[in-house]
Amino acid sequence: MRTDDLIKALDADATSKAMPLQSAWWLAAGAAAVIAAVVFLLTIGPRPDFMAAAHTMRFLSKFVFTIVLAVSAFALIRALSTPGASTGRAMVGMAAAPVLVAVAVVLELFMVPEALWGTKMVGSNMMICMAFIPLIGLGPLAIFLWMLRYGAPTRPVLAGAVAGLLAGGLAATFYAAHCFDDSPLFVATWYTIAIAALALLGALGGRFFVRW
Repeated sequence: MRTDDLIKALDADATSKAMPLQSAWWLAAGAAAVIAAVVFLLTIGPRPDFMAAAHTMRFLSKFVFTIVLAVSAFALIRALSTPGASTGRAMVGMAAAPVLVAVAVVLELFMVPEALWGTKMVGSNMMICMAFIPLIGLGPLAIFLWMLRYGAPTRPVLAGAVAGLLAGGLAATFYAAHCFDDSPLFVATWYTIAIAALALLGALGGRFFVRW
């Protein structure tokens, strides 16, 4: 069977499901958000000064970074789960969150004395960040990997990694409400590492669970 014929066959199978694939993705995203919210609220919850912190740009910027990552990853994974779908624009969109973080880091370096750069980067909740972003993201990641099996991705490892990024962006959005470290230097370092761990786990899931 030629590659083009195989892709057409996979696409026909994906579109013949009881629920349209793109609608199923929205349902999965909602379920993942609920699971992440429950885990977050039952474990660490929002920081006590959440309302006061919400008036500061550094605090709010964390949500901008994580939500942009989640939205761009959601767009890409929907395309990757559909054989033959164009992924070029969604791939480019994945650069948005890293670019925003990089800009924020540069601005932070100009605004904060050099002697405090290390302190801002290390923060006070490094280990909590590293533990709870993956913990909050495990349930959503399982849902997204299952959704990839519902679809028919032709690049399962890449799709699994994007599932991890989507789960990480969602988990980090909730965790940001608890995190007392608002510096972009902290976010760029520890949020990135924690999300990357979920991306790696997702890639492994794609390799062994999603492949066809």
